[in-house]
Amino acid sequence: MNKVELINVISEKTGLKKKQTEQFLKVFTETVTESLLADEKVSIAGFGTFETRERARKEAYNPVTKAKVTVEAKKVPAFKPSKAFKDTISKA
Repeated sequence: MNKVELINVISEKTGLKKKQTEQFLKVFTETVTESLLADEKVSIAGFGTFETRERARKEAYNPVTKAKVTVEAKKVPAFKPSKAFKDTISKA
């Protein structure tokens, strides 16, 4: 399912106009992004938690040239599903 399909489904289920649903989805994703940039977790009960995780600096190699390269430490976004969400999916 892509963004347009998601907007259509939410719009149909809620009775909201597609423009309203699109605006809500935009604000939701911006808010989650801003929270993660501020090192805050976003937890939605029954669904899961959006958070950032630290990746340590590591040595790797270029598979084409076999040259060693250093991959610097960085933050990456992560999603941890709730137990209820995992249970629902595993029963399907």
